[in-house]
Amino acid sequence: MSSIQEQIQEVEDEIRKTQYNKATSHHIGRLKAKIARLRDEVEKKASSKGGGDGYSVRKSGDGTVTLVGFPSVGKSTLLNKLTDAKSEVGTYDFTTLTVVPGVLEHKGATIQFLDVPGLVKGASSGRGRGKEVISVIRNSDMVIFLLDVFQPKHYEVLMDELYQAGIRVDEEIPDVVIKKKDRGGIEINSTIELDLDEETIKAVLDEYKIHNANVLIRENITVDQLIDAVLSNRSYVRALIAVNKVDLAYPQLIEECRVIYPNSIFISAHEGINIETLKDAIYDRLGFIRVYLKPQGQLVDMEEPLIVMSGTNIGKICDRLHRDFRRKFRYAQIWGTSAKHPGQRVGIDHRMQDEDILMIITQKSSKYTN
Repeated sequence: MSSIQEQIQEVEDEIRKTQYNKATSHHIGRLKAKIARLRDEVEKKASSKGGGDGYSVRKSGDGTVTLVGFPSVGKSTLLNKLTDAKSEVGTYDFTTLTVVPGVLEHKGATIQFLDVPGLVKGASSGRGRGKEVISVIRNSDMVIFLLDVFQPKHYEVLMDELYQAGIRVDEEIPDVVIKKKDRGGIEINSTIELDLDEETIKAVLDEYKIHNANVLIRENITVDQLIDAVLSNRSYVRALIAVNKVDLAYPQLIEECRVIYPNSIFISAHEGINIETLKDAIYDRLGFIRVYLKPQGQLVDMEEPLIVMSGTNIGKICDRLHRDFRRKFRYAQIWGTSAKHPGQRVGIDHRMQDEDILMIITQKSSKYTN
């Protein structure tokens, strides 16, 4: 009997040999679903076996950013320039053998940075401590792809390794709801016209032994996004590209890199070139917003807003403020852009917007918000 890796290879070969058209779309969809299922099995087996000490880093601050790149690209030097961390710097591969944290205070936000061992091709399969590194990335809010100006194509390898590991970079969670039921088959409803046909959708669900379910799709998704929605174990992170060592490169080489990665920041971690520009870009990419807290019966604290990332709901704010707030939560009142009217009562899933005012009402001890 062939191993799981051999089965994955066989399916990948079949996909490559199959010409894509409308008649074969559901077959290819099923094959992609099978690959995803097999890779998920590999991941679960690797996790159950343990394998090494792994990395455990407690998230702190208003956002967590992981530096991702090949070995010796300059991550440790950059971390030391951005934060108060003291990460060992060397000219040989795999200098960083553990996770080194650092903290940046910028524009009122506290940003946690993590320097991890360099990723290499095959990291998603465990090569070069890849599994441990990827587990850290999965729990981050954002990654900085640090590229060597002399090796810009490394970005494609890094993106592929993260994708294979179930990390979706700069993607949104597919707007798909799948509710399993006891009987009645597969019922598919969508709010817009879909490129995927029902046969393909059912073929993907069948691969995961989902034979009875209500499926609601609110956007025109691809088959890969459908698979991600079925698995519901993907990690979605924001990203920024920084190209390092510009102090060593000819201007022509830098311009060639700009053409490939027009939205990247060109830096020299060693010389400190464009570090402040990078700090601003990190802050903006994390999408911080300010939430002003109003204790019940008191005035709003307009001096020290709570800094959170865009898309944060009240539940996450409760977790930040006090460990009992989510458990004791009754309702909240909000004033500002996200409110339909001043003082609107909302639930724990309500998402805040910049400069909203928030008052949280909890059970019994109902006089607190900060």
